[in-house]
Amino acid sequence: MELYGYPLKAKFNQPRPPPPKVLPATSTVAAGCKSRTPYHPESFSMPWMPNSYYKAAALNPTLSPLTENFPGLPPTRIVPFISERPNGVFTRHTLDDWHRSNLTNYKESETTRHNAERLRADLTRTIKDVYQQAKRTQGESTKNLGERINDIDYWKSELCIELDAMIRENNSLMDMQKRLERALADTEGPFQVAHKCLLNREKRMGIDLVNDDVEKQLVTEIKIIRSCRERLQQCLDTVNAQIMCNKEARQELEKDLADKQMGHHIDSKCYQLKNSSRGIHFFKGVERIDATVSVPETWARFTDNNIFRSQSARAASAKLRASTESLLMGTADEMWRQFSKVNDAFSSRITETANAKSKIQTHLAKTRQEIFQLETKIQVIQKTIRDKEVQLKVAQTRLDERTRRPNVELCRDAAQIRLVQEVNEINETLRNLHQCLRASEDMLQMLVRSKGVLEHDLVVKSNSLFIDQERCMGMRKSYPSTVQILGYVSAGLT
Repeated sequence: MELYGYPLKAKFNQPRPPPPKVLPATSTVAAGCKSRTPYHPESFSMPWMPNSYYKAAALNPTLSPLTENFPGLPPTRIVPFISERPNGVFTRHTLDDWHRSNLTNYKESETTRHNAERLRADLTRTIKDVYQQAKRTQGESTKNLGERINDIDYWKSELCIELDAMIRENNSLMDMQKRLERALADTEGPFQVAHKCLLNREKRMGIDLVNDDVEKQLVTEIKIIRSCRERLQQCLDTVNAQIMCNKEARQELEKDLADKQMGHHIDSKCYQLKNSSRGIHFFKGVERIDATVSVPETWARFTDNNIFRSQSARAASAKLRASTESLLMGTADEMWRQFSKVNDAFSSRITETANAKSKIQTHLAKTRQEIFQLETKIQVIQKTIRDKEVQLKVAQTRLDERTRRPNVELCRDAAQIRLVQEVNEINETLRNLHQCLRASEDMLQMLVRSKGVLEHDLVVKSNSLFIDQERCMGMRKSYPSTVQILGYVSAGLT
């Protein structure tokens, strides 16, 4: 029995149903939470009253026969009806009954009041305990929310630190990627220059078309450049893959950080809610919905795994950058050393060709001088021969005229003997002069042929010198690619 004026009994004192063993799907829970409306208990729409009213016993006497009202009593003990009394008076209770009834009512009233006072004290203590328990429970929930916010702040700071480090590392790796691409593009120039040098040297003529040290060094340079290009391309592919890995780790960090910020906002809002806050409502059955997908251990492990994955990616990226830096320096140094070797070989060959050309020019000048002098001597010999022929004509004419002397005048005198000797001497001299003339003419032909050989060799040497010095070295002097590569390396080191 409940007294009128006291609070109602709790209508939701049934035991909480056990939580489901399998967590509901996130989409189902989210849909259920979105469609949930505030719950207003039925007690708000009904008048406030106890479950049962206090009902006092009412005495309603009846005029039915006493035998019916008191079954089992003997007829001698039945009080006669009023109509049977002569004076018409009927007494139902005695005075003792009346006093006894009053005493009973007094005791019952005292007992009831005592119980009521004890009940009020119990209710006061219960209400106080309820408020204290509610305050303690709400304080513990608020404290747990505060601890949860602190945990989220800690992991947020860790995520922010790791995200900043990952962004810096990814930017550094992208700069290294650009340097690799520029270095790989700049190797095309040296390759084309070396190839053109080989093609130009194929235009050498004659004996100068030799497989010299320059050609060997050019072939070696082409092989080295191809090897460097292959290594740079492989390194560039590795850097591209690492950049994708870094981007994935960065996206996971950003997603986790965004979730942490949203959770921090929601938990901060819940932490600031009070009994006097606005926007609080009843949500019927919300305590039976388990929308959780993790526990604190898995929650912390998830963020820690994301940070560990990012740290691993950063370590691999830093190691890759160091190896790439070493590769750039190695390839640049290797190409530069081979470039210097080719230039040294060109310089040596150009010097050798220039010396040969100078010697040829010296010999050609001497040969020309000798040809000039020999031609002069031939002219002198020819003049001498002509003079001797005139002298021979005089001597022979004298002898012929002397044959016409008459008779005894044909005397073999000293004049005749001397004229005969003179003719013989002149003929011998002419024979000697003709021999000298033929020998001089033969020697002149040899000198002319030697002059032609020297002139042709001079043209060959001039062509080779033009190819090596002007065409090849002209390209290699204006060859900026290796210098640019070394500049990229020095810029990366600074």
